Amino acid sequence: MKISISDSAFADLQDIKDYYKSQLVPHVGDKFVHDIIEHIETLPDNPDKGRKVPEFNQEKIRELIHPPFRIVYLREELTIHIVRVWRSERLLLLE
Repeated sequence: MKISISDSAFADLQDIKDYYKSQLVPHVGDKFVHDIIEHIETLPDNPDKGRKVPEFNQEKIRELIHPPFRIVYLREELTIHIVRVWRSERLLLLE
């Protein structure tokens, strides 16, 4: 199964790094991004491991929780599309 990362999710990862860099702890942002990517890499072996996103309640829109972040993905037959990586407390809107 192939994984693709949307431009918005890629920008979210960059924003995580930028935020922690602005807080003068860039190593924290680097670690979060590294760990999030490792979490994403577990999906091809078990693409349904994430829960259905409560805001949408659709089988193919799922999320992994990587505190304090939500990794939102669209599970299709041959591809997993990483859509967003957002802080857990944010309301989810897919763009």
